[in-house]
Amino acid sequence: MKKIIIIILSLVIAIGSVSVYINYKKYSSKVAVENYLMHEKNINKKTIEKLEPFIANLQGDKKWLVYVKLRGDDKKYYYYKDNKDNKVVLESYILKGKEYGE
Repeated sequence: MKKIIIIILSLVIAIGSVSVYINYKKYSSKVAVENYLMHEKNINKKTIEKLEPFIANLQGDKKWLVYVKLRGDDKKYYYYKDNKDNKVVLESYILKGKEYGE
């Protein structure tokens, strides 16, 4: 009985740790992109219509993309934080259904 409790507790801790890590990476990417847009690109926070982090099927830092939609702009932007150079990078944008890479 004690072994079963230890195994279950270990699984709960492992799953919780993975969940916390994923949420941290998504949140830190979102904050980095938001700060980049406001401070580097001088975009007003009210202009940012949507800022949504997600896990992409890419490798490395590009795995943690942030979707950005700006008011009055037809483009859909995808940014990520390059941890090696400690900067935010525009991965691509979509305009009228066509993707353009940077």
